[in-house]
Amino acid sequence: MLDNQPRGTIVIEDLEVGMLRYLQKQVTDADIEMFAQVSTDRNPVHLDDDYARDTIFQGRIAHGMLTAGLISAVIGEQLPGHGTVYLGQTLKFMAPVRPGDMVRAEVEVEAIDHS
Repeated sequence: MLDNQPRGTIVIEDLEVGMLRYLQKQVTDADIEMFAQVSTDRNPVHLDDDYARDTIFQGRIAHGMLTAGLISAVIGEQLPGHGTVYLGQTLKFMAPVRPGDMVRAEVEVEAIDHS
């Protein structure tokens, strides 16, 4: 995994609008298989080459939530970091992610509410 900051915690007093952190990761077959095991989502579009070849995707794809989970890693590890729990997110999957693809999860501080 490649990212732009060490792990830790940034307290709210040290947050600044515009702060940005990211994580990049190459999605592997092992990642997809482990996610299927943990999530119990064994849809063959993720796991079976022959099945997936005959779908609209024309090949296997990673689970959307596998890639979306990287957002949690950035928030919980980097910005703001350890101890952080976020309450929601809205997602739109723009394109399939295939085994071997490099993905990037990026988090940016857009506003700070000190109340």
